[in-house]
Amino acid sequence: MTPRSGADEVPGQFTLVAHSHLPWLAHHGRWPVGEEWLYQSWAGSYQPLFAVLRRLAADGFTGQMSLGVTPVLAAALDDPHCLSAMHEWLASWQLRAAEAATAGPASAELGRREFRDADAALADFETHWRHGGSGGLRALVDADTVEVLGGPLAHSFSPLLDPRLRRFTLAEGLADTAARIGSTPRGIWAPECAFAPGMETEYDAAGVCHFMVDGPALHGDTALGRPVGGSDVVAFGRDLDISYRVWSPRSGYPGHAAYRDFHTYDHDFGLKPARVTGRGVAGPDKAPYDPERAQAAIATHVEDFAQRVRERLIDESARIGRPALVVAAFDTELFGHWWHEGPQWLEAVLRRLPEIGVRVGTLADARTRGFVGTPVDLGPSSWGSGKDWRVWDGPAVTDLVELNRDVVRTALDTVDKRLDASRGTRDRVSDQILREALMTVASDWAFMVSKDSAAGYARDRAHKHAHATREIARAAATGRERLAARLAQDWHRADTLFGGLDARRLPR
Repeated sequence: MTPRSGADEVPGQFTLVAHSHLPWLAHHGRWPVGEEWLYQSWAGSYQPLFAVLRRLAADGFTGQMSLGVTPVLAAALDDPHCLSAMHEWLASWQLRAAEAATAGPASAELGRREFRDADAALADFETHWRHGGSGGLRALVDADTVEVLGGPLAHSFSPLLDPRLRRFTLAEGLADTAARIGSTPRGIWAPECAFAPGMETEYDAAGVCHFMVDGPALHGDTALGRPVGGSDVVAFGRDLDISYRVWSPRSGYPGHAAYRDFHTYDHDFGLKPARVTGRGVAGPDKAPYDPERAQAAIATHVEDFAQRVRERLIDESARIGRPALVVAAFDTELFGHWWHEGPQWLEAVLRRLPEIGVRVGTLADARTRGFVGTPVDLGPSSWGSGKDWRVWDGPAVTDLVELNRDVVRTALDTVDKRLDASRGTRDRVSDQILREALMTVASDWAFMVSKDSAAGYARDRAHKHAHATREIARAAATGRERLAARLAQDWHRADTLFGGLDARRLPR
């Protein structure tokens, strides 16, 4: 049980959900777009978050969060190249900090502070991460500190995907997570929280018991999970009143003047020297970062959030006439990478909530404890702009939508013919065709184009994987078997992930 202080317990349960995801970046550029994203997020968010959870586990805290780790990110955190490059990146950070510390009075304090942080990150990495992330994640699962949420293999936008490939990538994704942590997730975070009517039956068939949607999908009534349609699969909705208190499209704690500014760099050393200071303040005019000032802001925001959760539980429980559920959900990368002080805030919140009588639990706990209401028919939704599909199916990405359809059609037609002829033996050519097709349709590319964030990189990645799919499929379709096998081997060597994918499991 979570340690408690003896405070009167308020009705209901609070659940924190963190969704961890990045696209596959290894060997696809380094700076300013590419692997650097992984290493910044790893050092800024994944390392400190796992450290927070280890400390909570050591102190006997259980059921602290439902933690989504997508299979594509889990593959990166276990990948030998990424592990080696991450170690080098941390060492580079330490060297840059040492240079800043000795470059003169203007950067000395910043350099010393960053050197200490880099030194601690290196020690943590060498102790807990050198053999990959799955071991640490499995330890947190075994300690009952987190519930792991799984998901499809390559983070495709599921409602737009051919149903056969959609079922395949979900089953393969759950199997991939099971291989890494020793158990199959019963809950998932679907890519982009995207849903289309009927997907609940696919979840049920795959053994999924619960999944996340954004609050508007449940018309804002997120006080209980809801079985979807005629299934037993429960949709839990993000409480926007609570979630947006931390971060929203317009406001939230990370924008406070005292916190470290994400966007302002000291370009001599690649370090971040400034605090937010104020809205509209230009980078050169921002004040130096002051850790003591930030600590005071953290204490204020911890208490504000904890009390707001407490009030929300009381109010929602009174409204529905039974103990209510409050779910706050965020991208994991908010904590530490985007919001430097986020991991400190998070640990303090999870320790503070029980002290004021708030029960903390996972989505699985919520289902077990009966925080489930009457069935609901869900319509199409996501957690993107407009809470619909426009980011992944809008005018800005018409070319990618058509590319995805064509590539999936080519992949399925080719693999179907090969499976018919294979007589049950494993076919590495078919495996690679499906891998490349899934990489082509990753939701990241359309998101980046729609948001005009490294759109050129995103289109290049989508077309590169589309080319690989078509190249292998063309060789296979024209009977050039040796060429198809060599191409499949070479493309797999370029992106060494999802080795367990087996095309024989594709629904026929």
